[in-house]
Amino acid sequence: MSAAVSDIALQVMWNRLLSVVEEQARTLVRTAFSTSAREAGDISAGVFDLEGRMLAQAVTGTPGHVNSMARSVKHFIEAFPVATMRPGDHYITNDPWKGTGHLYDIVVTSPAFHEGKLVALFSCTTHVVDIGGIGQSPEGRQVFHEGLFIPLLPLAREGRLEEGLMRLIRANVREPVQVEGDIHALMACNDIGARRLSAMLAEHGIADLDALGAHIVARSRAGMAQAIAALPRGTWRNAMRIDGFGAPIDLVAAVTIAEDHILVDYEGSSPSSDRGINCPYCYTDAYTAFGIKALIGPAIPNNAGTLDSIVVRTPANSIVDAPWPAAVNARSTIGHMLPDVVYGALHQALPDRLPAEGTSNLWNLKLGAGHGITAGHTGRPFQVTTFHSGGAGARPRQDGLSATPFPSGVRNVPVEITETIAPVVIWKKEYRPDSGGPGTHRGGLGQMMEVTHRDPAGVFGLFATFERVVYPARGREGGLPGARGRVSLASGQELQGKGFQLVPAGERLVVEMPGGGGYGDPARRDPALVAADVEAGLVSQEQAAALYGAKR
Repeated sequence: MSAAVSDIALQVMWNRLLSVVEEQARTLVRTAFSTSAREAGDISAGVFDLEGRMLAQAVTGTPGHVNSMARSVKHFIEAFPVATMRPGDHYITNDPWKGTGHLYDIVVTSPAFHEGKLVALFSCTTHVVDIGGIGQSPEGRQVFHEGLFIPLLPLAREGRLEEGLMRLIRANVREPVQVEGDIHALMACNDIGARRLSAMLAEHGIADLDALGAHIVARSRAGMAQAIAALPRGTWRNAMRIDGFGAPIDLVAAVTIAEDHILVDYEGSSPSSDRGINCPYCYTDAYTAFGIKALIGPAIPNNAGTLDSIVVRTPANSIVDAPWPAAVNARSTIGHMLPDVVYGALHQALPDRLPAEGTSNLWNLKLGAGHGITAGHTGRPFQVTTFHSGGAGARPRQDGLSATPFPSGVRNVPVEITETIAPVVIWKKEYRPDSGGPGTHRGGLGQMMEVTHRDPAGVFGLFATFERVVYPARGREGGLPGARGRVSLASGQELQGKGFQLVPAGERLVVEMPGGGGYGDPARRDPALVAADVEAGLVSQEQAAALYGAKR
């Protein structure tokens, strides 16, 4: 076989491997019990070589799960050497420092065999509906408060489930059926990946992934090096202040573009918090790497070769590298902001390529009720997370996307699904007028939602982890900030952006999500676009006149 044909064959197999992991992920979505996987796609799936290097990841999934899972497999190999693995084995953890950043994300890694030989590892992650502890609140002071901590453990040995571990998990979560169902779905999706990989190897007449894996990593690393080489050299800095919990948080980054890699140093960022908004290094690394790759190498497949081109440094005991046993439940509060911080630095080197700041932090409605959660509760206990987002930042040549969760990429959960699985009614879900930051290109709009308990006498709780309530998403190049978020009751009482709070019987929870920042001087916006926004109800006549100069 000639070298040229060999490269073509390797590319065909690479594409096939990508389809294998996509089917792996789709299996998880189809078989999972919780809405976070089935509806929002808050998962990850991928295949790894025997050294723990990620060779391919599914497009279905979120960057935080994918890129932190990419590092977690090496922890499994250290605990369970590949020489000891057998067909039917599965391993599990939700260790925030070795998994994907908090206890609600469960990672399962499994060996894959072909004709009796271990050839790869499959790994996957999903966000479960409950993990015990104080619930989905950031009010914990240590990780011990936040739920059941599962260290690196065998989940199944040669096809036999570790029933003692499953009993322990069921006894420590409020939704045992959903959580157990999701764990079985994680194992099932890895099994499907292993079967499809074996079929692929047989079809192409190869015994293992050694040559293909080396090709994938080398070509991806070379692609990233080429993309980085086209950028200007130097170091640029940026800082962003966000709400935090009880006190503002400063996120500071110095971004250095070198010859064949990019270094991000978060020295100067705030120290770790005594509340659950801390971010472990794995999650900081994951979203930093995603933000950079999305900018400079969006067409390069994400794998070990790609990720090795991005180096992340963090100060010890900081908000972006919180040590065990810090509380980390709401680590996405910090992690989702990091691409904005990095982009603020890179905008100085690459003008006209970076969007304005967006809401970034997800505005998920984490709702629950039950004994000890809602005082005097007599109705059906429940826990539900329904995924939603504010607006993304405006882009140099386009408006920002409304109600779109960048950088997490999770899907909004349909209200009908939430109303089916929880005793709530969502009376309103619509765009929030005037929330997008004015600019030559307008920031994306946030959403407005109103929620009540289905029972007029019912009480429920909100586990709030919201950002951009105090400090809005900033515009760029003369664009104005997006609207700040607001959480309140219909009666007028304002609620806090973070922490557990009750919604009394008969009250409506009102959630007004932030908008993305604008890009460019609002006075330069095309009047026809302003008129179209007013006609569509996205911008009021008052804002059009005051900020865009439109005639009333």
